[in-house]
Amino acid sequence: MGPVQTPLAFIARRWTPSPRALRRAALSAVVMSVLIIVTGGAVRLTGSGLGCDTWPKCTEDSLIVTPEQGYRGYIEFGNRMLTYVLSAAVGWAIIAARSVKPRRRGLSRLAWTQFWIVMSNAVIGGITVWMGLNPWTVAGHFLAANSLLTVAVVTWHRAGEGDTAPKPRVPRPVRRLSWAIVLTSGLLIVLGTTVTGSGKHAGDSSDVPRMPWDWTNAAHAHAIAAWVVCALALAMWLVLRVVDAPDDTRARARDLLIVLVLQGGIGYVQYFTGVPEFLVAAHMLGSSLMWIAVLRLALSLRERPVTVPEIPAQADAELAKA
Repeated sequence: MGPVQTPLAFIARRWTPSPRALRRAALSAVVMSVLIIVTGGAVRLTGSGLGCDTWPKCTEDSLIVTPEQGYRGYIEFGNRMLTYVLSAAVGWAIIAARSVKPRRRGLSRLAWTQFWIVMSNAVIGGITVWMGLNPWTVAGHFLAANSLLTVAVVTWHRAGEGDTAPKPRVPRPVRRLSWAIVLTSGLLIVLGTTVTGSGKHAGDSSDVPRMPWDWTNAAHAHAIAAWVVCALALAMWLVLRVVDAPDDTRARARDLLIVLVLQGGIGYVQYFTGVPEFLVAAHMLGSSLMWIAVLRLALSLRERPVTVPEIPAQADAELAKA
């Protein structure tokens, strides 16, 4: 009788994912990370943040939503259930990363990091409900979701690379410019939480406290940061053409500019039209897409060549028989 195996080790012995399967598994976590951010915004924008009275139960006497809680209860409970779909996507990424041969421990650690962020953010979400949608905990909940998106995007990118030392594809000043874009974009997202936290979309009733500053001032600071990011992104696009960067890297810079223009347009329209809910939701989606574009641009500035695997991936037909 051999040694006792963990379920992951058992699967890894019998399945080697193809590069495409590995990338799809990692991409599923990215997609679900964006979806959980957008649906979390829908909970807030429909005033359903306290649709379930408590956590982890939906009410003191029921684990699931009850008809008495109305449609807001169903919206909030649906968002909670979506966490399980997100967990399944992250689980698939973990299994695929663990099953690659030769074993890629760094990739597995990235996948497992997603799991721990999901679990931690579920607790933060519960604390947010217990504290009656305190804007500071709501902001923390949103930023933790973006942390998950960050790791998911990095995992997705690393799934298509090898494990050799990274090699730069552009000069050092260009790489430093990319980190400036990452940092200012992160600041832009943080400032966005101050706009929401002091604005009119409290997530439930108007009795929910707001952050202690004027909403318009927060929006102006957010807009200034957005213009800085746009200027840096435009500079990056121009610099990459000057240094004759690879085509895919230049395409990443172009994609970022497109997302920023669309996102900025939505932001200004929502500001001058009284912050309608559907535009806020679109702006939240744009925030996620912007952050993905920023990360993909930064990651494209270096490369790790893929080595030939010692153990080939199983064909789909072979996998179906396993």
